[in-house]
Amino acid sequence: MSQESILTILHAGALRKPMVECAKLLQAAQPELDIRLESYGSRSCARQVREGKAADILALADPLLFAELLGPEYVDNYYIFANDQIVLAFNEFSRGSGEIGAANWFDILLREDVSFGRSNQHLDPCGYRTLMVWQLAEQYYRRPGLFAQLDQRCWGDLIYPKSYDLASDVLMGKLDYAFEYLCVVNQFGLNHLTLPEKINLSSPAQADYYRQAAVSLQGRHSGEMITTFGAPIEFAVSILKNAENPGPAKAFLDLILSKKGQQILEDCGLIPY
Repeated sequence: MSQESILTILHAGALRKPMVECAKLLQAAQPELDIRLESYGSRSCARQVREGKAADILALADPLLFAELLGPEYVDNYYIFANDQIVLAFNEFSRGSGEIGAANWFDILLREDVSFGRSNQHLDPCGYRTLMVWQLAEQYYRRPGLFAQLDQRCWGDLIYPKSYDLASDVLMGKLDYAFEYLCVVNQFGLNHLTLPEKINLSSPAQADYYRQAAVSLQGRHSGEMITTFGAPIEFAVSILKNAENPGPAKAFLDLILSKKGQQILEDCGLIPY
């Protein structure tokens, strides 16, 4: 198969289902294409591109990554196409699920017999957004020390490479709870607790409030650290400057931004722009 007929899409794990559904539509229109999808945490995706990984399309769970890690060497433009929120995912057998609510979720999580997970902040935006949720929760609920308590209970094997893996383990009962994107929860059919708007990073109207939260992350270069501030959750997509298949890549990008693409995003639990 010639290189011209291969379209490589590197995307956030949280976008797995919408990327698959959009790829099916493009495949139907261009059956000669070999569409290859690879998913990782968004920061991991960006770093792989910087390290020389070849791809045509890059779809990430935080538009800031394009500016912080990729522009202008690897991308010219990117397009914000949807937003989301952080929720607390669980299943019907999760310990404490019968009594958990917006006013006591942190008390349930801090019980000795309850397990909860998050994704790695250096690999996946859902990870640093979870840390931001905890910071905002400490202030919102007026619980000094809450961030440290949650952080101390969630470490080691409870920190996953990407949010999609977390949801899988909640579904299988390996974890009682996980901090997740709502779109991932919907893709897995999990139960979830909606967190207050002041802390769930969903609302543009709360952008100034969210900026009170900050997380230190690895920068572009080895040993460099940058500070990322809380902001409403958004997803963005770009064609890489060194794309080997810019034509099909443009067709895929147009599809995501079209009405059909927006309907797919909505069906997968995202709020399309």
